[in-house]
Amino acid sequence: MKNKLGGDSKIIPLQGLGVINWGIIGCGNVTELKSGPAFNKIAHSKLVAVMRRNAALAQDYAQRHHVPKFYSDATELINDPEINAIYVATPPSTHAQYATQAMKAGKAVYVEKPMARTYVECQEMIRVSEETGMPLFVAYYRRTLPAFLKVKTLIEDGFIGKPLTVSIRLIKPASENDWNKELQSWHVNPEIAGAGYFFDLASHQLDYLDFIFGPIADVTGIAHNLGGYYQAEDTVSSVFSFQSGVIGSGTWCFVASKGSEEDTIEITGTKGKISFSCFQHGDVILITDKGSVSFSFHNPENISHYLIQQVVNELRGDGTCVSTKNSAARTSYVLEEIVKSYYKKYN
Repeated sequence: MKNKLGGDSKIIPLQGLGVINWGIIGCGNVTELKSGPAFNKIAHSKLVAVMRRNAALAQDYAQRHHVPKFYSDATELINDPEINAIYVATPPSTHAQYATQAMKAGKAVYVEKPMARTYVECQEMIRVSEETGMPLFVAYYRRTLPAFLKVKTLIEDGFIGKPLTVSIRLIKPASENDWNKELQSWHVNPEIAGAGYFFDLASHQLDYLDFIFGPIADVTGIAHNLGGYYQAEDTVSSVFSFQSGVIGSGTWCFVASKGSEEDTIEITGTKGKISFSCFQHGDVILITDKGSVSFSFHNPENISHYLIQQVVNELRGDGTCVSTKNSAARTSYVLEEIVKSYYKKYN
């Protein structure tokens, strides 16, 4: 299928803001280390309030992270006059709801990935952003991490010649919670996540490849549930091609044996290839006729730090963020195209 989503429109910076005062909706696990502390480590940025439906948990988070205010109602946080930007860190089923509510209230939004539960919801978020003039960003932070930037630089500098193909393999075993329906994560509930682990994990990989090669022009896929632990798909295969001409394929399985685990992206060109991991943060390996070279990198303590820095800079009119609403929506479109045949039986 052709990707009908166009290019990125220009974000209007919130000129005149001395400090970006953040509020977090959904201060769960993802905010504990990956993102939450970074808002207070960045110049001209401050975390002033957090919200969780359980007031006791919201208060506990606020106390541990030295956040001045906490709420148990998202609307109250959104309407807090001190807040001018909101980080939506809830499960995908409420991304569109909270993001559009915040933008209509005049607040910039930074939302967790995937951008929303469905591509239609992504389109609505973009519409509201453009209608209100409020900036909207999505937390695809791999676009800012050193190892992933090195891969991009190696390709742009011609070390593998002309890029030809890219292959993704992500193989994982089922977790103990997957076997127990009472303990299963919302990540395998399509009504909340949009699909299964595929949306949560493959979204990072496909968004990053969009960053390197540009939009995917054609995509098809097949998905099945082979483990029988939950309703969502657990095994997926896809082929796709980019507007730039690069051809790609992917295999994802979340019910394999532990000994079968794999996390590899391999990019092949006319003069060599690059291999790296998406989730293990290992070395980047470059192989050419001259031999093999490995590059090692260190990530920031809070993995989203560099991306949040870019968001703050752009909101202040002092830079550009590489993860935009339109690039993130393209990724959601591709994810949905890959698994759509599986979910037709539920519609």
